[in-house]
Amino acid sequence: MSPIQKLIQQFGLQPHPEGGWYCQTYKSSEVITASALPERFNGDRVFSTAIYFLLGKENFSAFHRIKSDECWHFYSGDPLEVFIIHPNGLLEIIRMGNDLDDGQRFQYIVPANCWFASRPAAGSEYCFVGCTVSPGFEFYDFELADAGKLSSEYPQHAVLINSLCR
Repeated sequence: MSPIQKLIQQFGLQPHPEGGWYCQTYKSSEVITASALPERFNGDRVFSTAIYFLLGKENFSAFHRIKSDECWHFYSGDPLEVFIIHPNGLLEIIRMGNDLDDGQRFQYIVPANCWFASRPAAGSEYCFVGCTVSPGFEFYDFELADAGKLSSEYPQHAVLINSLCR
């Protein structure tokens, strides 16, 4: 059994709409009321949620954005590249992995409302990571990018956007 198949089976991972495999591992039982949240949220949210997330070399997580900050955690496998397009158009590329001497990171926070995507770095077989979101993730806070619209908004990144959209 391949490491990818083993992780899918061991953690009960399911296909994710943005690509890859995931399983929610935590959802807070406590709630933040809508009146205590910024206006971008249209209802109550739990304090926090967490998932496992797996990408194989043939897959990618398509450009998307959410309304909360998302903390990525590297667990095992090979390096992962995370591409963040900030609202001002700045492109940030983060390499997650366990080679700290090569500038790889164990954790990184993607700020709320930034467009972001990820893929295994060149030569990587798979990347097993986790994501923690606060206020907690809800799929109605999730927006999958349209390549044409996102490219017209950030034409300087059109090649990357078109390669990482579904």
